[in-house]
Amino acid sequence: MSEIKVNKISPRTACGTTTLGDSGDTFTIPAGVSITNSGTASGFGATGAVSWNTTVKTSTFTAVAGEGYFVDTTSGGFTVNLPAGTAGAVVGFKDYANTFDTGNLTLDLNGSDKAGGSTGNPVLTEEGVAVTLVFIDSTKGWLVTDSGLQSEASELKLYIAATGGTITCSGDYKIHTFTGPGTFCVSCAGNAAGSNTTDYLVVAGAGGGGGYGGSGGGAGGFRLSNSTCMPAPLTSPLANPTGVPVSVQGYSIVVGGGGSAGIGHNPGPKQGCQGSTSTFSTISSAGGGGGKNSNVAGGAGGSGGGGRGSVAPGPASANPSAGGAGNTPPVSPSQGNNGGAGFDGRVTNTNGGGGGGAGAVGVDSGSAVGGNGGVGSFVVQTGFAGCNGTTGPVGSTRYFAGGGGGGTDNGGGTVGTGGSGGGGAGATPGNGNAGTTNTGGGGGGGGNTPGCVTGGNGGSGIVIIRYKFQN
Repeated sequence: MSEIKVNKISPRTACGTTTLGDSGDTFTIPAGVSITNSGTASGFGATGAVSWNTTVKTSTFTAVAGEGYFVDTTSGGFTVNLPAGTAGAVVGFKDYANTFDTGNLTLDLNGSDKAGGSTGNPVLTEEGVAVTLVFIDSTKGWLVTDSGLQSEASELKLYIAATGGTITCSGDYKIHTFTGPGTFCVSCAGNAAGSNTTDYLVVAGAGGGGGYGGSGGGAGGFRLSNSTCMPAPLTSPLANPTGVPVSVQGYSIVVGGGGSAGIGHNPGPKQGCQGSTSTFSTISSAGGGGGKNSNVAGGAGGSGGGGRGSVAPGPASANPSAGGAGNTPPVSPSQGNNGGAGFDGRVTNTNGGGGGGAGAVGVDSGSAVGGNGGVGSFVVQTGFAGCNGTTGPVGSTRYFAGGGGGGTDNGGGTVGTGGSGGGGAGATPGNGNAGTTNTGGGGGGGGNTPGCVTGGNGGSGIVIIRYKFQN
């Protein structure tokens, strides 16, 4: 084997071209050898493949065999001159700005060549298209061997990826539960082919119950979405069919605390306080309205607190104090309901209405009877955790946002029950019962024991986020 070692091979004077070998010869590049191209290479594409030229073309040009071009027709359509047709020649074109539909690209066939057996110049008119053409022979000429659209790249499935809260998995779904403040950190926003929307359960803190024959606190606002998979009746009828899309960022999670209870007879706040707002992204649920101790209407909020007593003048029982307004501020679907009205015998028979719940209004109080708290709304826990209840505890239907029951100052009276979903019961005698933690259940109204009689504190809220993370 002969060997020549030189540092440079140059053409002879006035030649300008150096040819390596003759037709049929083979040149072998050993393993470990690198070839660096600092100039322009053409014709190196394998049959049916091109080397893409990344200089965007914006006006008429002549294509070189073996090259592909990104073409921008934003300013108007133009022509590209195809190279002379020789067997195995390959060229490619990509709609750089997605404008081939308004600015067409015409392929000039260079004289007598054909495309697909026709002598007419082809025109590329499909937005976003990319095509590769190979010259075969004089009968068919240039044939399309590969084509596609940019939109087809979106079929690659990307799923939401995130951290924060207590994370559990069920089937193809991941669930983040926040029982206190935190951050939902999204590191991948996914896409439509995989997942790019979250479902949420956002429950606010509930109102506290009023003291001494007080009314029940209203439930915290209840907001739920079901955009991914759960058919009715596996979830609440209040579910919004639209979830929340996310982007790569951190979302601050606020879990509202329950409102403090009112105190009866002794110095101190006699009215129950409104619960606090819970938030995730664009979703805010309002705190439940506070229960009352005086002859006044219940507090407004996600669900309204119950009214207590009757408003003078006139016969005591003829002017009941109204329950507080629910769904305040208004959203759709509604986040809650009104509280029940009060009742007053003006002697020892002053009773509180029940706090409104997410699923029903609070019940009006009556003679020696505190009103029941409105029922909350429900989520089938395994259904919210994963599609069709794939995993989760048995008997997993769980209610949230029940209203607090009304109390009575009539020692022999009947107290209002708390609504399903964490609502605390009213009392007589004694203090009202607190709403259950992390349910948004309203506090119960206090009874008639002399001294420092209080209602029950409202239950804190909760935020749960669910999304598909695999398939």
